[in-house]
Amino acid sequence: MKTWKWEKRMSSGVSKGGCKTRKRKEVRPCRLIDKPQAGEYPVYADRYISLLPNDGMILKHFAANLASTRKFLLSIPKTRLLYRYAEGKWTIKEILGHLVDDERIYVYRALRFARNDSTELPGFEQDDFARYSEANKRDVGDLLDEFMLVRRATIAFFQSLDDAALLRSGVADGKRSSVRALAYHIAGHELRHMNIIKERYLK
Repeated sequence: MKTWKWEKRMSSGVSKGGCKTRKRKEVRPCRLIDKPQAGEYPVYADRYISLLPNDGMILKHFAANLASTRKFLLSIPKTRLLYRYAEGKWTIKEILGHLVDDERIYVYRALRFARNDSTELPGFEQDDFARYSEANKRDVGDLLDEFMLVRRATIAFFQSLDDAALLRSGVADGKRSSVRALAYHIAGHELRHMNIIKERYLK
């Protein structure tokens, strides 16, 4: 198992390296997860996975991206969080709720595949999830706190896997992905939505 070391801790309890620590000065190894190769994920997912560097430090990126997302979304005026740039598009709060839902679902898929479960999993209707999330009625800080808790669980899960588990794959929504590809999908999905907010919601 390839590892690298981290030293600094985030205030959320997740280190900037992506792992938890009990002591502020403790240094421990953190899991390296190689970027998936073409063929380990459906073609459409390249729009997400291509946004991550090929350095194997996906757990670090999970933690760093969350910190950046939190800072960015808290900087947006509250009234703008309910803005839709076109009819039928999600608000920024709904996007945040979607990120939380999507991460839970993709980690569940990764869990099933990592445990060598060959059952084909169903897809989900993301627009229905967003509609019934009631995200627009929630405080953005509350949504971000939930996102942080989900992300901590995501990091802990992928940190726990060995090389064989990361290379296992399965089918969900008719598309095959490896476990490590799902990790990169989750991280890139967050980055893509932050880019969309900057390009379409704040101009």
